[in-house]
Amino acid sequence: MTAMAEAVVDLDAIAHNAGVLAAASGPAGMMAVVKADGFGHGAAEVARTALRHGATWLGVASVPEALALRAQGFTEPLLLWLYPPTETFDEVLRAGIDVSVGGVEALEALADAADRTGTVATVHLKIDTGMSRGGAPVEEWMQLFTWARKFESAGLLRVRGLWSHLAGAEDPQSAHLRTQLHEFEVGRQTALTAGIDPPILHLANSAAGLQVPEARHDLLRAGIGLYGIEPVPGRSFGLRPAMTVRAQVLLTKRVPAGTGVSYGPDFFTDRETTLALVPLGFADGVPRQAAGRAEFLVHGVRCPVAGRVSMDQVVLDVGDLPVRAGEYAVMFGPGDGGEPTAAEWAAWAGTNPNDILTGIGARVSRRYEGAP
Repeated sequence: MTAMAEAVVDLDAIAHNAGVLAAASGPAGMMAVVKADGFGHGAAEVARTALRHGATWLGVASVPEALALRAQGFTEPLLLWLYPPTETFDEVLRAGIDVSVGGVEALEALADAADRTGTVATVHLKIDTGMSRGGAPVEEWMQLFTWARKFESAGLLRVRGLWSHLAGAEDPQSAHLRTQLHEFEVGRQTALTAGIDPPILHLANSAAGLQVPEARHDLLRAGIGLYGIEPVPGRSFGLRPAMTVRAQVLLTKRVPAGTGVSYGPDFFTDRETTLALVPLGFADGVPRQAAGRAEFLVHGVRCPVAGRVSMDQVVLDVGDLPVRAGEYAVMFGPGDGGEPTAAEWAAWAGTNPNDILTGIGARVSRRYEGAP
């Protein structure tokens, strides 16, 4: 069966990016963040490649993501950080998965699971240093550390890490970043006061790992940079985008000026032209809000999306290009051949490249090229 639409994932690019980020982390380790099915690229394929090219850890958001990696044979250190209040953690502990903890309730649940399973829980204590998202707020730090120390003394858990998340590291001198760096150090000192001295401190994301040395500590968590998106606007660290999304043209039609296209219609051709139907729509990750600005590459030429994006398809205005059914239209790729990039689509849609990459749906088949 031939796929109408596909996402071609360049594992050589993943390997290259892993090497760049691992080199930037210096003596610290590097975590390959493969949540959301590896940002849409395939968690197992990305994990396997990254681990062979510099990564020492894997990171995911949820329990199912973590257990899936273990089921696929990944035995490397693995951290998860999101779970419901009702999570029992029995399977997680049996699978040897590290758990992020930002509150006493979760510590208690992990201690109970450790007691039931006869397995010591391995945790990373998360503190909020200014993002106001996950992690213990400053007024709860000492309580979190004190209870962690009690459970550690009882042999129920081991504190392996202390971490936080940066709100932004694009500007190395920003006041908010500097405040977070300071607060993380305060958190570390508070933990030491409570008798907690984790062997691993981690704070840096891709942007911080590449340009904020004091944020690297013992582990760099590489997310978007691993997939080749430059994390700092206006700077290039030599990362290579790994995904190309393309689809076959299903049909073409020659139409006169004034022809309405797609729903509404609120788009009308301004001349005689050729329209090309492409089977990619908002159910596949083509953002509706990009209509009127977005382009695909056809025959080496950028062609605009004509009219609204439908659920399953878009129409391209290909002008006088000799386009035929069965030829490919490229939504985005590395940009080497003139095609749009995920970053351009993000700008057209008013979002970020993470949203574009993770939005490419399951109907778009994945095909892998290159490493490991």
